[in-house]
Amino acid sequence: MSLSDESTDPTPTTQQDTPTGSSDTESVSSMQEFYQLYQELLLITLVLTGIIFFSVWFFYSLNIALNYLLGGCTGVIYLRMLAKDVERLGNQKQQLSKTRLALLVALILLASRWNQLLILPIFLGFLTYKATLIIYVIRVTLLSGEPWLRQP
Repeated sequence: MSLSDESTDPTPTTQQDTPTGSSDTESVSSMQEFYQLYQELLLITLVLTGIIFFSVWFFYSLNIALNYLLGGCTGVIYLRMLAKDVERLGNQKQQLSKTRLALLVALILLASRWNQLLILPIFLGFLTYKATLIIYVIRVTLLSGEPWLRQP
């Protein structure tokens, strides 16, 4: 199953892929959790990008907002590439590739060469996916009900 599929249910392709033991069931369950996490992070990133885009447009200008949106879209693409890399991590690869960073480097180089593009809004737009991760961690931490959070 790839991240381009709409469904989060794993679909076995061969007889070897069908879950037969507890480790296979755990693997399928882990992948389902991964796909749910990915979809949640993607949704939060898109919503944050939209809210910030319209805020920047209202308070600054359309040009700056479009630069932010370009960076935000690049961040979404980066997040998608990272998720695909993580998806392949256990089965086909032993480590994550570092080629995703070339996407940001190319965008910053393009912004520095083209006068209509502004580096700071593009970079801040790219970092929107990081804000998504912070929101997710805070939400999970506060809703988990850990006892160490309730102590004065």
